[in-house]
Amino acid sequence: MKNKKNKKQNAKTVKKSVKKLNVELKKSIVTAIVAAFGFLMTLAWRDVIVEAVEKITALTPLHGKIITAIIITIISVIGILIITKVFSAKE
Repeated sequence: MKNKKNKKQNAKTVKKSVKKLNVELKKSIVTAIVAAFGFLMTLAWRDVIVEAVEKITALTPLHGKIITAIIITIISVIGILIITKVFSAKE
């Protein structure tokens, strides 16, 4: 009798574990796909941003990739802060 109970409990535990695994796997896949799309967007916007920054930096006495990197970093940090606020408010 106890053996049957243990088997049923074990089966329930295994089913719960499999369901949790499936949920986590789906979350990981979605995260990877979203990251891939984000990377594609970054590549698409890269040239536009670099060209705009080069035009801005051409007007200043300081030229170079340092100013480009600083401006892109500022834009990125602002974007990260906005996205973080939007998604943390939903949870």
